[in-house]
Amino acid sequence: MLQSRDFEGMPGRWTFIDLFAGCGGLSLGLSQAGWKGRFAVEQASDAFETFRENFLKEGSRYPFEWPSWLEQKAHSINDLLEKNSDHLCRLRGRVDLVAGAPPCQGFSFAGKRNASDSRNKLAQRYVDFVELVQPKFLLLENVPGMNIAHKYGRGKSRHTYYQKLQKSLSLVGYVVSGRVFDAADFGVPQRRARLIAVGVRSDVAAQLAKVTNSDPAGVLEAILDSIRDVGRRQLSRYGQGHHVSAFEAISDLAVGSAKKRNTEEYVGDGRRRGYRQVKYQGPVTRYQIRMGAGVPLSGMDSMRLARHREDVESRFERILATCRPGVSMSAEARAHLGMLKHRTVPMHRDKPSPTLTTLPDDIIHYSDPRILTVREYARIQSFPDWFRFKGKYTTGGTSRRHECPRYTQVGNAVPPLLGEAIGSGLMSYASLCSIAKSRIRLFNAEAAPKRARTGGL
Repeated sequence: MLQSRDFEGMPGRWTFIDLFAGCGGLSLGLSQAGWKGRFAVEQASDAFETFRENFLKEGSRYPFEWPSWLEQKAHSINDLLEKNSDHLCRLRGRVDLVAGAPPCQGFSFAGKRNASDSRNKLAQRYVDFVELVQPKFLLLENVPGMNIAHKYGRGKSRHTYYQKLQKSLSLVGYVVSGRVFDAADFGVPQRRARLIAVGVRSDVAAQLAKVTNSDPAGVLEAILDSIRDVGRRQLSRYGQGHHVSAFEAISDLAVGSAKKRNTEEYVGDGRRRGYRQVKYQGPVTRYQIRMGAGVPLSGMDSMRLARHREDVESRFERILATCRPGVSMSAEARAHLGMLKHRTVPMHRDKPSPTLTTLPDDIIHYSDPRILTVREYARIQSFPDWFRFKGKYTTGGTSRRHECPRYTQVGNAVPPLLGEAIGSGLMSYASLCSIAKSRIRLFNAEAAPKRARTGGL
């Protein structure tokens, strides 16, 4: 049987559309695996500007084949479906993959897990889009909480949102299966559990089942196994078989004790008086070298250090000196330090980072008494150093409802290395599907002369 490694890095024959694209983490991962982007849908204008910077500008490493009928700007999936359904119908059967990571706040254990959260309904819009376009393959990424039932009434559980989504997709002609993966097992220097669901159109699944002497359910499990196997090879490539630690990911971006020598005036986008950045000396570890490939020392983006008050920096120093690294601070410890935050985690130097969120003060650097920079956030999410971010660094108050600053963009993203493994695993079966078609054509061609000699059936 063909293995996914046989197709890793193939030219971009296979096309995808990215729904809920954010700043482009999943698009980047799929592109790195050899898929070709058609277009992406993202509602937040700040996130879309980052997407534009990296995928739509002239000279982009992974340019999209954007259709002329769709303006290159931020769109909601609701607007796309309402205003462009005719164009989407014309794509029916002409797109290989529809991928998407619907907003997870309504499912996440880090949030309020509100069953009535309007964002939960976006998964159904994903189904509506799939029904119009009818791609061969589907991909959904979300938090594991999507497959945990919300509580209703007197504590009774109903079906999970994932189960409802699975049923909805089956009604429009797809078989779907999912599995929880940890991004750390894919070379990402972060413990980040995610539910990855893959779907195959029923006719394609039947074809693949014949080629592999399996059934549709077995095909789905084989695809998920293939994704896992690619992850293991990535772990060997980036971490020599072990999880990539916080130190291996971002030690070249540390300030250290000699602050004045190791920093300089911040010169990036949004520069303002008083902000500084690390005076970058270059990558050191295997992971850093791979992330920084082809980027000059002066080309590092989003390096701005936070300006902490003296009392805040002093508190961070006490946390680093007294609290257990890699573990969320206890309520008692937070109370002792006069902290009102629900979650604060000092990083462990020699382990992967805790799960990044959209709040930069959730995590403290393992040695510097500060929060991480956006570039450090990006490194931990496995964005390469050439990837540039646009928009504000942070926002607050009511602005959080409609703005998507850089920390939020990175915190919400699918880690590109995870996306790349998913893309490689899926591509092996997309290619296998083509091989099956070729076999059928060859069989028909060989059988035709025989039928002619025997006068047919």
